[in-house]
Amino acid sequence: MTISRRNMMQAGVGAIATASPVSAADEPAPKPRPIHERICLFTDHLDDDGFSYAEVASHLKQLGVAGPDLTVRPGGLVSPEKVADELPKAAAAFRDQGLTIPMISTGLTSARDPAARPILAAMKKLGIRHFKTGYYKYDDPDRWEERIASARRELASLVDLAKDAGVCAGLHNHAGPTVGGAMWDGVELLKGHDDNHVGFYFDPMHATIEGGNFGWQLGFRKLTPRLKMVAIKDYVWEKTPAGWRTRMCPLGEGMVRWPEFFKLLARARFDGPLSLHIEYDPGGKSKAERLENSLAAARKDLLFLRKQLATAFPKP
Repeated sequence: MTISRRNMMQAGVGAIATASPVSAADEPAPKPRPIHERICLFTDHLDDDGFSYAEVASHLKQLGVAGPDLTVRPGGLVSPEKVADELPKAAAAFRDQGLTIPMISTGLTSARDPAARPILAAMKKLGIRHFKTGYYKYDDPDRWEERIASARRELASLVDLAKDAGVCAGLHNHAGPTVGGAMWDGVELLKGHDDNHVGFYFDPMHATIEGGNFGWQLGFRKLTPRLKMVAIKDYVWEKTPAGWRTRMCPLGEGMVRWPEFFKLLARARFDGPLSLHIEYDPGGKSKAERLENSLAAARKDLLFLRKQLATAFPKP
């Protein structure tokens, strides 16, 4: 299902406390909300059906999440070119529903991107703390050292802007030819950068795709000290006429070892947002049917997620 990318938000904002909060020296960091109250919904699957910000906010309110992981990138719910005007409208719509914007997903990789300053400035103004960066691709895997070095320079310029805005970037460990997908290369990329303003956006699904049986666990342990955000989704491998491919699926029906992951997460000092992704097709021929199926899929996945959290993070 897809809920429009343009109109989708007139809503509220609210920063969720991060793993490395930025605060004045004489001000204690705010106490983070319980983890089950830090779940947000990635809006990528809601990008294309022309819903207003208010409609999207209403849909998320029904689900009982903290707010959106809002797409602020080309083709996203908020256009980067219009972020100064549109992000406040989105924030207001969510705020009207009692929601915040725990994080946004961007395509930013460098301060040279014309959208970088306006996006981060809008985040600062609205109190949005976390943002996902774009991807640094490996064009020639044989020159991986050079690519990590060049990506480090690009990221450094973006982190400088993040410092000025008081926000925190998250590097996503996306599977495939991207810096960070192997996890060890993400650790190399982040060396020397300010921990308060850049860290990892860990995705156990992509980590399992690349790390299989045990590698994902070792990678997670390595990057845990810089953990800022977590993505929640699942997948299976399936054989197709074109060969083996990954297919997204509902939580608990795939290959991610959720109890093992959440046990590890409970040991980490993590107080950032968890972004639930509905990246499989819930079906539906009409706009209304796709919306209803998408909401049903989100409810099912949220039920699974909350059960996992209740086990790994029992309330006192």
